[in-house]
Amino acid sequence: MSMTQIWVDDKVMAVTPVLAGPCTVTQIKTKEKDGYQSLQLAFGERKEKNIKKPQLGHVKNLNIKPKHVREFRTTETTDVKAGDIINVATFETGDIVNVTGTSKGKGFQGVVKRWGFHGQQKTHGTKDQLRMPGSIGALGPAHVLKGTKMGGRMGGDRVTTTNLEIAGVDLENNILLIKGAVPGAVNGLVLIKGKGELKLNIQPEKKEEVKEEVKAEEAPVEEKKEESKTEEVKEEKVEEVKEEKVEEKKEEAPAEEKKEEVKEEKKEESKE
Repeated sequence: MSMTQIWVDDKVMAVTPVLAGPCTVTQIKTKEKDGYQSLQLAFGERKEKNIKKPQLGHVKNLNIKPKHVREFRTTETTDVKAGDIINVATFETGDIVNVTGTSKGKGFQGVVKRWGFHGQQKTHGTKDQLRMPGSIGALGPAHVLKGTKMGGRMGGDRVTTTNLEIAGVDLENNILLIKGAVPGAVNGLVLIKGKGELKLNIQPEKKEEVKEEVKAEEAPVEEKKEESKTEEVKEEKVEEVKEEKVEEKKEEAPAEEKKEEVKEEKKEESKE
């Protein structure tokens, strides 16, 4: 994954997020049997048709189809057995680790970029020799000595960056935030080594997810309550308006009766 940045105590820290697990222990090597102690770990998953039969038979009892299998030298292997799962829970924030990877390939490069040569002077007849390597030695040996710094293919080497700090651990997504840059290109494979106790078969807690689900379920209920309240308020307003209209009609009715009484009195007066 490409580099990003996080905030730590009001300061920006450049980090590299690395997907570091889960890894399955496929084999345990010991001094008595193999001459050295190490753990063989499998990472990733691929199609069965893309795995050679010897490698597939090596892990058939574990029911996995690994994409990568690598060994890590260890000092203690007594508490580990084949099939155990190792994830980022074995690391903590502040741990110091070494990261090994394959550096980016840069193709054929000259001595200035590959070895940091200064180059020739730009004046006094140098012409087009600015980035040339110059003399490689006397004529006596009559051949190029081994280790002479010359132009050639650059990059694609196994590189280890030491003393990198773990800036954060995302247990749910199995991601380590490593302070600084790590060797290799984006989506490259890296090996992370650190000192301390190896923790096995630790599952991430799912309490936060449950809380979020409960909140998500509660939200629509509250919305329904608010909608029912608004509907009740509207109904109360409609009833009040109806009552006001009825009262107005009642008030109008006596007024009309009075008018009719006045007319009848006038008729009687006219008759007299």
